[in-house]
Amino acid sequence: LTFPLLSVTLLVSFGSSMLYGYNLAVVNSPAEHIKAFYNATWSRRFGHGLAPGPLTLLYALTVSIFALGGLGGSLLVGVLVERYGRNGALSRSALLVLLAGGCMGFSRELGSPEMVIIGRSITGLHSGGCFLGCAQPLPHGSNLRGFLGLMPSIFICLGVFSAQVLGLPELLGKDRFWPLFLSMVVVPASLQLLLLHCFPESPRYLLIERNDVCGATKALHRFLGTSDVQDVIEEMKEEQRSLSSMEMVSVWQLLRERSVRWQTLSVVVLNAGVQLSGIDAIWFYTNNIFENAGIPVSQIPYTTMGAGAIEVIAGLIGCFTIERVGRRPLIITGFCAMGVCLAGITISLLLQAALPWMRYVSVACVVGIITGFCMGPAGVPFLMTAELFMQSHRPAAYIVGGSLNWLCNFTIGLIFPFLQMSAGAFCYLVFCGVCLLVALYVYLVIPETKNKTFMEISHIFA
Repeated sequence: LTFPLLSVTLLVSFGSSMLYGYNLAVVNSPAEHIKAFYNATWSRRFGHGLAPGPLTLLYALTVSIFALGGLGGSLLVGVLVERYGRNGALSRSALLVLLAGGCMGFSRELGSPEMVIIGRSITGLHSGGCFLGCAQPLPHGSNLRGFLGLMPSIFICLGVFSAQVLGLPELLGKDRFWPLFLSMVVVPASLQLLLLHCFPESPRYLLIERNDVCGATKALHRFLGTSDVQDVIEEMKEEQRSLSSMEMVSVWQLLRERSVRWQTLSVVVLNAGVQLSGIDAIWFYTNNIFENAGIPVSQIPYTTMGAGAIEVIAGLIGCFTIERVGRRPLIITGFCAMGVCLAGITISLLLQAALPWMRYVSVACVVGIITGFCMGPAGVPFLMTAELFMQSHRPAAYIVGGSLNWLCNFTIGLIFPFLQMSAGAFCYLVFCGVCLLVALYVYLVIPETKNKTFMEISHIFA
C-alpha cells in the first residue's frame, strides 16, 4: 500500500470511530445533571417527581438506546452502500448526526427528555452504519492487515478520552453545560463530512458494484498518487469476475452451513464476549463505579481522565504489536487481564470498609480492565470476523457479529445499574466469568490467523 491509500483508510475511519468512542463516555460525566433534568421535567408535566427505580430505568434507556440505534444502522448499511456508495452513505449518515446534536443541544431549552433519547438513538444509527460501511478487509498476507484492523479501536479510545477531558468541571462538566456537552457529537461528524469530500468514491465500489472503469481509474490516480494503475484495475476486474460467479451466502445459510460451523460459533463467542465482558458498563458508568469504590467526588473526573489516557496508550501497544505477536496472544491476554481485574474490583469493594486503601486497588483494577480490553478484545474480534471467512460468507458473518455486538451492548447498558443495585460488588463476577470463558474458548478452538489464507484457516478448523 502506498502512503496516500493508507492515509485515506485511516482518515475515513477517524471521524466515525471518534464519534463512537465519544458517545460511549459522554453520558458518564453529566449523569446526575441529566437525571435531575428528567426529574424536574416529569414534575412539571405530572405534578410529582420520578421514583428512584423509574428514574434509573429512564436514564439507563438513554444510555443504552445508542446501541439499539447501532443495531438498526448495521442492518441498513448494506442497502445504503449499494444505493449511494460508501462516501454517499457515510455523508448522509453524518448529516443525521448534525440533526441529533441539535436535538440534544436544545433538549433542556424545550423541556424535552425525548429529544435526548432520540438524539442518542440517531448517533447510534450512524455508528452502526459506519463500522460496517467502512469495513474493507485487506488481502490475506498483507503485513498491514492487523495494524489497520486495530486502528479504529485507537480512534475509539481517543473519542472516549476526549469525552472524559471535556467532562471535567473546568470545561463542560457543569450542570448548565451538559446539553452542549452532548451536542459536541457534531464536531467529529463535521470532520468526517469534510474528509469525505476531500476524497473520491471507493475505486473498488466504482468498478465492482457500478462497473465504472473510468471513475475507478480516476479515483485510483488520486488514492495511489501515480498514473500507472492498470495492474490494480486488472486485479479488481478479476475480482469482479470472481464475485459474479460466486453466490453470496445469506445469514440463514451461514448459520446452517456445517463446513463453517466452528467459524460462525467463534464469531458469536467473540462478538458477544466483547460486550458481555462488562467494558461498556465500565465506560458508561465509570464515575458511578469510582464513587462506590469510595473515591472522593472531587477527584473522580481526574481519575477517569487518567484511566482514559492509559487506554489510548494500551491501544497503541496492541496496534503496533499485533503483527509481531499475533491475534491469539493479544485476545487471550486481554480477556484474562480483564477477568482478573474484574475479580479484583469485587474483592476491593468488599474489603474497602476495613482497609481504606482498597479504593486505590479498585481504581487500578478499572485501569487494568480498560488496558486489557484496548490491547486486544477492542479490535481483534472484528478483524478476525473478516479473516475467518471467504468473501461469499463475509457479509453474512459481519451481520451476525455486528448484530450480537449491538444487542449485547444494549443489554449491558440497560441492566447494569439494576444488576449493581441488586448484586452489589458481586455483579462484576458475572463479567469475570464471561472474560475467562471467552479466553478459554479462544485458546482451545480459534487458530492464529496472522498471514494465513481462508483455506489454511478452514483446514485448521476442520
